[in-house]
Amino acid sequence: MKSKWITAVVVAMFSASLAVAAPGGHGHGRGDRVAEKLNLSDAQRQQWRDMERSFHQDNKAFLEQARKTRQDIHAAVEANDMAKVQALEPVLQANREQMKQLRETQEQKLLSILNDEQKAQYQQLKAERHSHRRKP
Repeated sequence: MKSKWITAVVVAMFSASLAVAAPGGHGHGRGDRVAEKLNLSDAQRQQWRDMERSFHQDNKAFLEQARKTRQDIHAAVEANDMAKVQALEPVLQANREQMKQLRETQEQKLLSILNDEQKAQYQQLKAERHSHRRKP
């Protein structure tokens, strides 16, 4: 039973991390809010959108595969098929690692269009978001 609960938490965390990268998820609206807070110029906003669009196009197959894995794990948890859940856990972990790498690369690209003041503001926003996630 404990394993089922832990797996459900892992699935929820991974789902949340992919929601940011998923088309139609938080991506475009969140990017617009960040762009507003960073006071991006129109040219920077367009570059930001182009980078986000390119990210989704370049990683479409991976994002779809990762979404399918999450759905499979969710279905296995619902069916109480712990053997399938355990078999999919390494795939889930590999997806999480790949997503982490993709996010880090994307962040570096996005930072490249910011000036020093905007970079500092971005890091502050990131720290605030991180501190909110860590609250019990």
